[in-house]
Order: sequence, then C-alpha cells, then structure tokens
Amino acid sequence: MNYLKLGICSFLFAVLLVSCKHHEEARRPLSRTSGTFMKKSADRNKKLVANEESVIKKIIKNNPKVKYYATRKGYWFSYDERNLNETQTPRKGDIAYFNLEIKDINGKVIYSETELGPQTYAVDKQDIMMGLRDGIKLMHKNETVTFLFPSHIAYGYHGDNNKIGTNQSLICTVTLRNFVPDPTAPKTAVPAGQTATAQTPAGQTPKPATPKPAAVKPSAQPKKDTINP
Repeated sequence: MNYLKLGICSFLFAVLLVSCKHHEEARRPLSRTSGTFMKKSADRNKKLVANEESVIKKIIKNNPKVKYYATRKGYWFSYDERNLNETQTPRKGDIAYFNLEIKDINGKVIYSETELGPQTYAVDKQDIMMGLRDGIKLMHKNETVTFLFPSHIAYGYHGDNNKIGTNQSLICTVTLRNFVPDPTAPKTAVPAGQTATAQTPAGQTPKPATPKPAAVKPSAQPKKDTINP
C-alpha cells in the first residue's frame, strides 16, 4: 500500500513538473509577439505621419499666393496679419492672451472663436496642444497666424474626447492680442555693486548730475631752440 501511495505521489509530481515547464515555454513567444507588435505600430505611425504631411503639402501647393513657413517641429504656418513693428515674442512664464479657431484639414469649423472665447495661457507652464505650445512663441503682439498641425502635435490618437477625433490634422487660426510678464514672478534683485535708483517725493527719478569738465592744463610752450617738424 505504501508503495502504491509513493508511486501516485511521484506520478503527480512528475505531471506538475512537466506542466510548469510547458507553461514557461509557452510564455516565450509573447515577447516575440510584443516586439513584432511594436515594430508594426511604429511602421503604422510613420505611414500615418507621411500621409498627413502629404495632405498638408497638397493644401500648400494649391494655395500658391499664400506664403507658408515650415518649422522644425513638423508643422507649417502662414500670416493672416503680420506685425513687423514688434520684435518681442512670448517667453516661458509670460501670460499670453489670444483668440483661437480650430478647423479640420478640409476647412470645416470644429470650434469657432466665439465658442472657445478669449484664451489665457501661461507660456510653457500649462498643458495645451503641443503645436500651439510651440507656435505661440513664434508670434508677436497683434498678429494673426494660421497653423497647419499634423495629428501627432495636435491631439494625437485620443483626440480631445469631444469634437476632435482620432489622428486628426487641424487648421488653427490664432490671434495673439497681448502677452505680459508673469505678475507673480519674483522681481529681479539689484546686482551686487549697484544701488537702486532714488526717486524724488513726487515719484520722479532725479536727473543725473552733469559732471563738470576737468580743468585743462595749458600745454608747455616749446623752447626757442626746438626744431618743429
């Protein structure tokens, strides 16, 4: 009887061991499948980007009278209104005030300027569309710019969970009304070795005193026996 129990236990142990071994071997192809999936996914993304860029370039080609500028980030833009009198552009921490209209790549309005209302954005400190995050920093005050954004720098695969769908290229028209330094940012300290400018009781900065000219000593008269050139 003891031999029978021992035999049964040995048999069950052998079955369990073989089962575990097969289970481990069955898991190996998963990593290969995962690697294949990632490669296919990357290839699909490349093809998607190429197709979207092809559509955008066709739009540019069909509008020869409009000057479009290509950017390193992979989007294009044109000026509807340009302000050549301004030189400053928004920097990190500035507060930008702008209006925005969003269309699909065929020009159909998705969000109108009226629907979105005035926009306020802390530059590089708020989470907004990647393309707008970069594009606003190229603008001057009182300029209106139209951006052509491929989906990978717009709302990508997920869209905006509302009106903008999956992998949708966008046409965004932005009017930058103004931008100002962050009012909550600490003021710059006076550098060492310099003193703060004093003010009069009326709040006016006094004019610097005009330095008196240094007295000029008369030049020595040449001696009579000196030969002048």
